[in-house]
Amino acid sequence: MVQSNEPFSKVAVVGAGMVGSTFAYALMINGVARHLALIDHDPERAEGEAMDLEHSLSFLQPVQVEAGGYELCRNADIVVITAGAAQKPGETRLDLTHKNAEIVKSIIPRILEHNPAPILLMVSNPVDVLTYVAVKESGLDPGRVLGSGTVLDSSRFRHLLSQNCAVDVRNVHAYVIGEHGDSEVMVWSRANIAGVPMTELCPVCTQSCMLGAREGINEQVRKAAYEIIRRKSATYWAIGLAVTRIVEAILKDQDSVLTVSALTDGLYGIRDVCLSLPRVVGGQGVKRGLDVLLDIQEEKALVKSGKLIRRHIEAMES
Repeated sequence: MVQSNEPFSKVAVVGAGMVGSTFAYALMINGVARHLALIDHDPERAEGEAMDLEHSLSFLQPVQVEAGGYELCRNADIVVITAGAAQKPGETRLDLTHKNAEIVKSIIPRILEHNPAPILLMVSNPVDVLTYVAVKESGLDPGRVLGSGTVLDSSRFRHLLSQNCAVDVRNVHAYVIGEHGDSEVMVWSRANIAGVPMTELCPVCTQSCMLGAREGINEQVRKAAYEIIRRKSATYWAIGLAVTRIVEAILKDQDSVLTVSALTDGLYGIRDVCLSLPRVVGGQGVKRGLDVLLDIQEEKALVKSGKLIRRHIEAMES
């Protein structure tokens, strides 16, 4: 278990591309870890990113930054995996399954060679399938293997609700569950603003924009990554902060409720897949899930999402 207020917390990042380096930058700015290690198949890229980050140290809380090989995973509390082929315009996250699954299968033994019991945080896409691969390949307790899941999607959902309702996004509480992808489910039945359910707020709200806006918001959340990739080829700022939030919850043992992807076996009748649900995240990784009461349509959509992920796992394994 990662100890609360651990003074020498160490995070290793496998993959120093745009997502990995942006996460490292966000982690440093937020002062979450004291030791940051960058690992990449291109050693010079990792070294360059580490050098660039080191030059900012006079402006930040103390942190040790280094680049190197998998030996840097030794004593890491968390190993964050961002390595893999990036999603291209027109590609879905699930299109990346086979090539990125092979990459993850090659990475996991190299991590465990130097650190037999880390917490593994998967960020590469398709994150749900790859989290499942990491669970099976590592043999670790499933609670110690998690994916970034729909933590970012939930933030996108809250952002759009805050815009439509003209309130501070920090007062919006809403979750996206299921696949981090096209079958994800926006949980409207439990969305609320300052504790007031949307079902009660919308009929008396003076913001007429909410009338019939649900499908539009659902579509914007699902298609957000596609739109960003079409405009600038990749997404990295928001996911960097989302992963930082997960790592902070673990290192500081915060027991935060986050929609991370983890092994699901029986909840809502979904078995042997990794997908996102509200889960308590702390020093042991995923401590427990929350059995959120969904409406009938949401539950059906979640089960459908789980079956889609299972089909891709089976196709990968065949």
